[in-house]
Amino acid sequence: MRRGGGGVLFGAVLAAALAGCGSQEPSGPDPGQLARERVQTYLDAMKAKDVAAGRAQLCAGMHATFDRIATGPNGDFAAHFVVTDATVTGGQAVGADQRVDAAVMVTAAGDPRLVGLVFTLSHVDGHWCIADEETGPPPTAYPSPSPDGTASPSPSPDGPSPSAAPAGPGAVPSPR
Repeated sequence: MRRGGGGVLFGAVLAAALAGCGSQEPSGPDPGQLARERVQTYLDAMKAKDVAAGRAQLCAGMHATFDRIATGPNGDFAAHFVVTDATVTGGQAVGADQRVDAAVMVTAAGDPRLVGLVFTLSHVDGHWCIADEETGPPPTAYPSPSPDGTASPSPSPDGPSPSAAPAGPGAVPSPR
């Protein structure tokens, strides 16, 4: 009898475990929204020149690279860059990761430029973190908030700006 009871218990545990497999939607907050919020927090840290807050948004594996370049000549937190505005412009799931696009208004030597950035976020230890940052296509307009809180394009007075090759986490292309 003891043997049969254990088999029933094992069967119930196995059935409960298998119930979580398949095409069921994950419960909890929207992963895309969480990833976009993580990137916006990083962008806000760029504007505030808060290196520690920016670093905190990265996956642990990116910390050494960030520490090496974040405040360097092309780093997101470089002293000669002034980030006057930065916002998330979109996002999408890419496999298990999230891709988040952003528009950043960077001024260097009095020359404002609109720069596109693309962040890849991974879900690590129950949290979304920035796993990569690359330059994206130059935005043709800086998004302005629409009544529903999403970004909507607004004309850029200078048109699209040139962008440099992808530089990795903690770096933005040099404004030209």
